[in-house]
Amino acid sequence: MSRPGSKPKRVSKADLPEKTCAVCNRPFSWRKKWTRAWEEVKYCSERCRRDARKR
Repeated sequence: MSRPGSKPKRVSKADLPEKTCAVCNRPFSWRKKWTRAWEEVKYCSERCRRDARKR
């Protein structure tokens, strides 16, 4: 049981949501910077995002 005002426990890396990159087809995990935009994230990296625009 948690106390009021205490921090919640961390989620293990194995429990984070995953997606597959649209360019390289590799799996990638959720990152905190994608909290608000996770539904829109399609690429695992900036490089894959740039490569997708070249196609």
